[in-house]
Amino acid sequence: MTGASLQLRLTRLFLLTGVVTAVLALATVLSLVQLSRATHDRVDVYGPALLGTETLAGAFSDQETGLRGFLAGGRDTFLLPYADGKAAERHALAQLRRLLTDRPDILRRMARVESAGRQWRRAVATPAIAAVRADGPSQRSFSQAEAGRARFDQIRVELARLRAPVLAEQVTSGAELTRSQHRLDVILAVALVGLLLLVGVAFWALRRWVTRPLGRLGTEVDQVEAGDLAHRVDVTGAPQEILVLAGQVDRMRARVVANASLAERARAEATGARALVEAQAEDLRRSNTELEQFAYVASHDLQEPLRKVASFCQLLERRYKGQLDERGEQYIEFAVDGAKRMQQLIQDLLMFSRVGRHSSGFRETDLEQVLDQSVRQLDSALEESGAEVTHDPLPTVEADPSLLAQLFQNLIGNSVKFRGDTPPRVHVSASPSSTAGVWEFACSDNGIGVEAQYADKIFVIFQRLHGRDAYSGTGIGLAMCKKIVEHHGGRLWLDTSPRDTPGAVFRWTLPERQADTGLPGEPAAPTDKKETTSHDSTVRG
Repeated sequence: MTGASLQLRLTRLFLLTGVVTAVLALATVLSLVQLSRATHDRVDVYGPALLGTETLAGAFSDQETGLRGFLAGGRDTFLLPYADGKAAERHALAQLRRLLTDRPDILRRMARVESAGRQWRRAVATPAIAAVRADGPSQRSFSQAEAGRARFDQIRVELARLRAPVLAEQVTSGAELTRSQHRLDVILAVALVGLLLLVGVAFWALRRWVTRPLGRLGTEVDQVEAGDLAHRVDVTGAPQEILVLAGQVDRMRARVVANASLAERARAEATGARALVEAQAEDLRRSNTELEQFAYVASHDLQEPLRKVASFCQLLERRYKGQLDERGEQYIEFAVDGAKRMQQLIQDLLMFSRVGRHSSGFRETDLEQVLDQSVRQLDSALEESGAEVTHDPLPTVEADPSLLAQLFQNLIGNSVKFRGDTPPRVHVSASPSSTAGVWEFACSDNGIGVEAQYADKIFVIFQRLHGRDAYSGTGIGLAMCKKIVEHHGGRLWLDTSPRDTPGAVFRWTLPERQADTGLPGEPAAPTDKKETTSHDSTVRG
């Protein structure tokens, strides 16, 4: 059967196993049924029936004994065995009828016993009892009872005839029970031997058809794995499925050989490309450094001519005030305002470019102290607008305190600047994030708020949602806040979930520990709740 299908072989083996198992199971079930039937006949039918015949014989004996005692003594108490015997007779007859329903021959014999008992009581017992009760004990009544002994002997004869078939059936059922037990033992032994043989055949078949061919295939594969990629994987004398598997493994070996050569060439090319990328990356870093230096120097150098333009325009305004017409004075005012706005833009750009480059370094920073410092910086604006700033207990994180001070100052300033009709109310909160070692902060206010459609636009540099006439500023504040948070490894966003009160909520995250200082730990519990309040204040950038 070399090269034959393993599936076909296993199917034949399983079919043989199934047929043998089914035959053994059927024989076992039949034997169990016979054993159950024999047990039922012996234990539940003929055993109780034989006991019932003994009970019936005892009942008649009690009746005779009670009758004799009453005839001799004449007292009613001597009739108790007679009455109990009649009750026991009725119970025994009812039990025998229930047990021997399917044996009419035995039921007929039982009927004759019952008839003989009635005749004895009618002809002997009842007249004798009546005579004693009427005239008292006498030799005549005792003689009548002795004369009825023949009738009582007939009861004994009928009882013997009743007991004989019941005893025979009990012996027969006992023999059948023994045979059923022996038959079941033989069948179980044969089943055990058969199952052991089937297990042995299955083990031999699997070893010959599966284990050994797979072992030879494994040896071939080990040789290839050891580095002999040129060795062809081939297994002879194996089932068809293993031959197919060997062919697939060999084709895979061929592809590995082909891919190895391609990988070698690719590795050489990647090595050269890596060197080129590293060189380009170094050039890019040098270029970025030069661009940053150029931007800083250029913006710094732009300050002086802008100051001169603004100064001379202001001199022109003071010197020729009243000598120029309204349009000329307006032109000078436009020039001064443009120069000042250009100066402010350049200063903001310089601050934006310095984020992450000119830093005092990360250290343990108490955010409550940073927030207090930021509120003091905004004291005049807060006092002017009547603003109130409160906060929950804030944690200590590893950060740059100067940058976080700018973050708080910009966010609180924005809340004050973009206020509504009521005095600004700003609240800063903090809570542990679902991510271990990360805090989530929120800055909420009661101002004019931000529509959800502008949630991303407001963080783009120089993007403004209002005209310069409505609100001052360069549109760089929130972009700088985002850059500060991302520099600390966090994220800043506008909370667009529905609220019952007006205003805006900005949320951001900060890690408790920076990634390069070790794994972040659990956030430290904040201290007792504090509240920093500044009355009569205002700001938003």
